[in-house]
Amino acid sequence: MLQTVLIIFGIGILAGILGAILGIGGGIIITPILTLGFGLDIKYAIGASVISVIATSSGATIAYIKDDLLNLRVAMFLEIATTVGAIVGAILVGVVHPNFLYVLFGGLLLFSSWNMYRKLRAGSEVLHKAQPDPLAEKLRLNSSYYDKNTQQQVDYQVEHIPGGLSVMFGAGLASGMLGIGSGPFKVMAMDTVMKMPLKPSSATSNLMMGVTAAASATVYFFNGSILPQIAAPLAVGVLIGATLGTRIMQRLPARWIRIIFVPLLIYIGGEMILKGFGVSF
Repeated sequence: MLQTVLIIFGIGILAGILGAILGIGGGIIITPILTLGFGLDIKYAIGASVISVIATSSGATIAYIKDDLLNLRVAMFLEIATTVGAIVGAILVGVVHPNFLYVLFGGLLLFSSWNMYRKLRAGSEVLHKAQPDPLAEKLRLNSSYYDKNTQQQVDYQVEHIPGGLSVMFGAGLASGMLGIGSGPFKVMAMDTVMKMPLKPSSATSNLMMGVTAAASATVYFFNGSILPQIAAPLAVGVLIGATLGTRIMQRLPARWIRIIFVPLLIYIGGEMILKGFGVSF
């Protein structure tokens, strides 16, 4: 029993580190390991994953706010679209065929991975400086952050606000209808569509995931999907991992974060498309 707890604790640390760096939560790591490695029922694995996302968000957000890396205005603005999308998705369950949505959202993730690959080939964090957006200026969404890797203050502008809102609405829709995490879509909305640098995108995504997970955690708690013996050591490990991950991310070149992100997006996008066509492993 102690050995199992220590293994789960270690998994939590790994998930927390990657979640804090990439802004996607630890569910993509935790759920497969708990179901395939430990033979845990998918219901309990998802319940533990939700708790881990809250822990990742809590640990990472505190550090990112302290270092002024997180764009709080963008987070709260986009969270409105995600929440509305999730509600609509929950209402429309059974109306739209899930396979169509899997293919659609999988294709969006593959497009995002291609866009990130283009930025890698260009050898720069941002391919072009975002054009001044009147809506972004009116909402005061533009911001700046200090990059500890380059030791420079980076001023950035946000653009294509309606496009970012549309992607976030779609992310909420996917979460509500398919029960999938929307972390990669959050990063895609900010990095690909709204032209935010990757580090603020990742940091902001961490906060947004915590808000979304906290809203659904109550449901999982009352339907008995959260097992304390699994969730507790996992959450402690994730919290420690997220704290470490925030320090690593801020000193990592954005290029290396993209190198990690691109194959991850290809994997998730490909898996969703295959699932949409009825292929499962």
